[in-house]
Amino acid sequence: MKGLGRLRGDTDEVARGGFLLKIAPSSFGPTMNSVQPVLPMTGGCSCGAIRYEISSFPLLLYTCNCTDCQTASDSAFALNMPVATKDFHLLKGEPKGWRRPSPTGADVTSWFCGDCGGRIYGERAERPESINIRAGTLGETRWLNPAAHMFMRSAQPWIQPAANAECHEIGPSDFRPLAEKWRAMWPEFFPQT
Repeated sequence: MKGLGRLRGDTDEVARGGFLLKIAPSSFGPTMNSVQPVLPMTGGCSCGAIRYEISSFPLLLYTCNCTDCQTASDSAFALNMPVATKDFHLLKGEPKGWRRPSPTGADVTSWFCGDCGGRIYGERAERPESINIRAGTLGETRWLNPAAHMFMRSAQPWIQPAANAECHEIGPSDFRPLAEKWRAMWPEFFPQT
């Protein structure tokens, strides 16, 4: 790749566009990440009009590469982070909602900032117990490492799945095994009972 080269050193060094990025080897993978998430997690929109807090660890983290998420996120994919609805609290502002059917026909509401337009989270009528936070809206994102990539059949050809992440042509019919894998990745937040 032009403009991308590896250099030697104690850390992985990547040259991109005239900049040198140093990436510690320990920064790969959630259980070895040098930045650990802390509860409560906070986040919000770009302009600061909407702020939220999450008091429990996310139920999962995955990318969705469907064409609807590509369009709605203005990007190659959406980085979705389901959290328990009861543990999500708005601290500031009142988001605006946009209701529509998803490509699979589910009733979906996207919540966004009325000032800057930033998407904050989404709700699905058939899953009232959880909401999907747009993970990029978190204040601290360096710990994020998706457990899965959904709708890979419509992913951009240059997308490289995260190491050890499951890849699905569409979405799984049952998210429970994937949620179990996520909990195993973060034992400090999901102690065995």
